Amino acid sequence: MTILILEDEPIIAVDLEEIVCSCQDGNVVVAANLADALRYVAESGGEIDFALLDLQLGRDGTTSLPLARMLMQSNVPFCFVSATTEAIPTEMDTVPQVAKPFQPAEIEAVLPLAA
Repeated sequence: MTILILEDEPIIAVDLEEIVCSCQDGNVVVAANLADALRYVAESGGEIDFALLDLQLGRDGTTSLPLARMLMQSNVPFCFVSATTEAIPTEMDTVPQVAKPFQPAEIEAVLPLAA
């Protein structure tokens, strides 16, 4: 199983990775920006089973929405982990959301979607 974490804040990325690794066996890939995440998806041939996506990436207005739309089209489950959940488009209302700051149990609760 491969879980992709797209998070631009290094400390939060490490926290997410530790939570996921403590609950799931498999490969965890961490990307710090949209370009790296998209590159990984392309190079892996789309072999992702689940993703945790921060919505807002950096200060330049970049979001994870291009990747989220790609995952939706490929029927890959994912969850937004974001301080700006109110900015998630209505077409993605059914996608699980965890608001920052989060508790480990909130992340653990969405991981069964990866199974």
